Amino acid sequence: MQVTVTVNGQEVTRDVEPRTLLVHFIRDDLLMRGTHWGCDTSNCGACTVWVDDEPVKSCTYLAVQADGKSITTVEGLEKNGELDPIQKGFMECHGLQCGYCTPGMMMVGRALLDKNPHPSEAEIREGISGNICRCTGYKNIVASIQWAAEHPVSTEASEVTA
Repeated sequence: MQVTVTVNGQEVTRDVEPRTLLVHFIRDDLLMRGTHWGCDTSNCGACTVWVDDEPVKSCTYLAVQADGKSITTVEGLEKNGELDPIQKGFMECHGLQCGYCTPGMMMVGRALLDKNPHPSEAEIREGISGNICRCTGYKNIVASIQWAAEHPVSTEASEVTA
């Protein structure tokens, strides 16, 4: 089947088998390796991307379901050479250890901040609860999201990129 999607602002068309998972489409067909593939059961969340600005676990979402939709991967958070505050927060607060869960955590963290710019610690923990980190104990992940909340994208920078 032919699939046309917009990935990080770029429209792409590819032929895919109907059973191709979105995570494999992103990683294998588009050669974008930021989205990690962890479990194939939607338990870990390492594969989280946005489809039409909503977080989805791409290991249980078919590429054909994304036809005509907009997909944002962790690579798409960066704009014009400037890292998103969520990406900076993970760097500043050491929100990763092995890094495997990091892309998915960044995607759900950014989605949370887009809906709730000033979440409490409890709201952050609830917001990331569908994603598993096997290394850190979540303390630094939560701190990274809090850091991003305290350092939002400046409206001046947003206007320049618009």
